[in-house]
Amino acid sequence: QGQLEESGGGLVQGGGSLRLSCTASGRALSRYAMGWFRQAPGKERKFVAAITRDGGITNYADSVKGRFTISRDNAKNTVYLQMNSLKPEDTAVYYCAASKNYGVPITTGSYDYWGQGTQVTVSS
Repeated sequence: QGQLEESGGGLVQGGGSLRLSCTASGRALSRYAMGWFRQAPGKERKFVAAITRDGGITNYADSVKGRFTISRDNAKNTVYLQMNSLKPEDTAVYYCAASKNYGVPITTGSYDYWGQGTQVTVSS
């Protein structure tokens, strides 16, 4: 209970789009800043995007700015990552995370809860 769960991953051609979702049963996500991270094989987990508790402020890694959009619907207890103009280098396992911190934290150590991840594969 309280586990974060990601969905929406899959295989897409370069230039395509995917929307990831993150939900939690038994945990009110509105109490947390939320973030998305990704991890490619053999590489460290990296920050992708974050959003404040009320959704008023967002932050993005330079590599995804202008292509990805993080949003949240606290009434649905769900956080989204809309990914457009996908590139093969976006291929990774994408993780949703919840932080008790305020603001838009970008380090993995700032997050308290993590999902299991969802695979995104972008073909060239």
